[in-house]
Amino acid sequence: MGVDHLTSWFDANRDGLMTGVVVGVVIVALMLILRAYGERSVRRDPLGTGWRAVIGRVLARTGIAFMVLAAADVVATYADLPHKAARLIDILFVIAFAIQGAIWGRELILGVIGRKVAEENGSGPLASAMAIIRVLVSVALFSIAGILILDNVGVNVTALVAGLGIGGIAIGLAAQGIFSDLFAALSILFDRPFKKGDTIRYDGSTGTVERIGLKTTRLRSISGEQLIMANTKLLEREIHNLAQAKARRITIYLAVGGDTSGAAVGKVADAAAEAVSAQKGCKLVRCGLVGAGSGALAYDLVYDDSTASADALAGNRSAILHALIDRLGAAKLVLARASDQPPAPLPF
Repeated sequence: MGVDHLTSWFDANRDGLMTGVVVGVVIVALMLILRAYGERSVRRDPLGTGWRAVIGRVLARTGIAFMVLAAADVVATYADLPHKAARLIDILFVIAFAIQGAIWGRELILGVIGRKVAEENGSGPLASAMAIIRVLVSVALFSIAGILILDNVGVNVTALVAGLGIGGIAIGLAAQGIFSDLFAALSILFDRPFKKGDTIRYDGSTGTVERIGLKTTRLRSISGEQLIMANTKLLEREIHNLAQAKARRITIYLAVGGDTSGAAVGKVADAAAEAVSAQKGCKLVRCGLVGAGSGALAYDLVYDDSTASADALAGNRSAILHALIDRLGAAKLVLARASDQPPAPLPF
């Protein structure tokens, strides 16, 4: 009896089934062609610098399951399927379409952003923010897809969204520290007070930025250890970005012994000028007499060094002091003291 019923149904819907199958096959074939075109476009432009690669990236992510369910839905439209079978195919198609739509949307957004990153040669703020953007876009789109799927299977979405809203507020209050660090990370990446590779100083710490994460920024200090600082706490500090300085102003406090006559004053200044000018990237600002006593003359040697590397700065300072000692020795003078810290004031 069941076989007779199935045969009767097939005879009554033969034309519709054939039409639906043909249309479904055509749709699947077109999707396969478009997917192959997308894969070829991505291979031709792996960096995604052109719009063809962006569209190709979207087409290349079309899934076989979505193609099959789309064809099945077309067949169900042309043929008068039993209600339960038609409803099942319709639900499966909506689920596949919601997931596929989220995938398409994610690939389109990330492709557009990736194209901008390629134009900036990977050095802009978007390149550093790609990991965060990928997470946020994926969560947003797949959340929307999940709500559409639940609505299609009969779940009361209005009550669910309201419940999620209340739950979201509770989670937000409980995890406000995490979210504040997340938004601080976005602020760092887009406002760019510093970027990966910059040497920065805050409070009493100095280090080179190695990674800007979702919650923390990691730096490598001059002494070698890794410094880990919460993004929110870091932005609350006064940050000195040493990499953005056009030149570093260096002050060395000198005490020169030996001849303390007026002629010796000019010899020290001349020796300092020669020692500083001999180093590439260094420019003398001043070397003036600031005090005298205890058989020595006190000088402030100030110069600008355009070198960004801390090691190179130390090397230039050492070379300047070495040259200064040689030149002062030739003038019968002695460098009694050279320090980054000024001498303690003497009591009167």
